[in-house]
Amino acid sequence: MNFDKSKFEKMKEELSKSCKNGDLLCICRYLYDNVPYYNWVGFYLVDGSRTLKLGPYVGEPTIHTRIAFGEGICGQAAETMKNFVVQDVSKEQNYLSCSPSVKSEIVIPLIKHGKVIGELDIDSHYLSPFDKKDEEFLGWICDYLVKEVNIN
Repeated sequence: MNFDKSKFEKMKEELSKSCKNGDLLCICRYLYDNVPYYNWVGFYLVDGSRTLKLGPYVGEPTIHTRIAFGEGICGQAAETMKNFVVQDVSKEQNYLSCSPSVKSEIVIPLIKHGKVIGELDIDSHYLSPFDKKDEEFLGWICDYLVKEVNIN
């Protein structure tokens, strides 16, 4: 199920061309449409000092439109400024369930000037679908948004 590095390299080129100027919804759609195990793709953006607010996303609607830092996987990623790769959400005590179909989640913070300004959140309906290549690819997207597009 996982992609090889060359597939992600090709996707970087395609994303750079098709989703210009940091169009977050375009990025969500691209990822959702091109990676079969990315079953919900969205951005949370910092709203205030310690709250994440749901931004553009593709997938099932979620009740989690605002998440405090430290709450759930997204809040933990924002609090610690670290990537979270959870291969089985049923084993997490601080998991906020969006859908019973979700089996795993990966969250990559967007960090600018030493502060979290948002994050890329991806849910999967499969157990253990994410590997280091996913983490590196999604990290590239977040770095691109912060540095090249200058997302705030």
